[in-house]
Amino acid sequence: MKCKRCKVPAVVALPSHNTGFCAECFDLFFTRQVERGIHSEKLFTKEDRILVALSGGKDSLACILVLKRLGYDVTGLHIDLSIPNSSEFARGTVERFCEEHGIALIVKEMAKEGLAIPDVKARLNRPICSACGKIKRYFFNKVALDEKYTVLATGHNLDDEIARLFSNVLRWDVGYLSDQGPMLEAENGFARKVKPLFRLSEYETANWSFLQGIPYHYAPCPYSKGASFTSYKKLWADLEEEMPGRKLAFYLGFLEKGKAPFQRQEALTGDTLAPCTTCGYPTSAEVCGVCRIKDAVSERK
Repeated sequence: MKCKRCKVPAVVALPSHNTGFCAECFDLFFTRQVERGIHSEKLFTKEDRILVALSGGKDSLACILVLKRLGYDVTGLHIDLSIPNSSEFARGTVERFCEEHGIALIVKEMAKEGLAIPDVKARLNRPICSACGKIKRYFFNKVALDEKYTVLATGHNLDDEIARLFSNVLRWDVGYLSDQGPMLEAENGFARKVKPLFRLSEYETANWSFLQGIPYHYAPCPYSKGASFTSYKKLWADLEEEMPGRKLAFYLGFLEKGKAPFQRQEALTGDTLAPCTTCGYPTSAEVCGVCRIKDAVSERK
């Protein structure tokens, strides 16, 4: 296969686009897909202060690097979950990457917040992934608001978004379906949240990261075994192999035709949010989920 643009041998084949690119032209393709997503969904502008959540994986590091190269004002945020034989490696990867690329970095240590994930796992009688996700989202939002960032960005790619959409459709979760998309506007104590890589698959992001020489952290979380999203991603990967382009078409189709009815339904029947009586975080209960988790952990000690 030859590169679509310059006709030299291609190094990346993209069946979903019925084409392939050399390394240089794939960089251009990747960057243009990010720009297209930013502009089409009006995610942010060059005037925004963007806080990018960095896990140490390829997607979040690719996200902040491409945004920096495009001239956006970016700062990294890493949540140190205090998981033995895992968190120190992820944090080290993020710190070295940000230092190499001249990117400012904020680190929040969950052990200092009374929310070290091993302690949370020992206390809760439910899968840890949901609690961990809740804690990370809480601190992403808190840091963004406290430090006056106008946008909070994450490295979720098309595969992540499809898996989440598929999961929510299987449960017909109106609340989550009403929020599904590459941007969630700032309101009711929440920062504006965006996903600049939503047009790009995990395969495309992995190839771009490799070609850019990004030394990302790739060891899976020791607590994530059996996560349902892994099964959903595999199902959609098989479908994409049989029907190239189906993932992006399904996702964009939902944004265009399917999201609005769920938003209208949620506006009529959704929970009313109010500030948590302990920390002020928006919640539908008197005390937010993270404060309840923190209380449960402290009671065990």
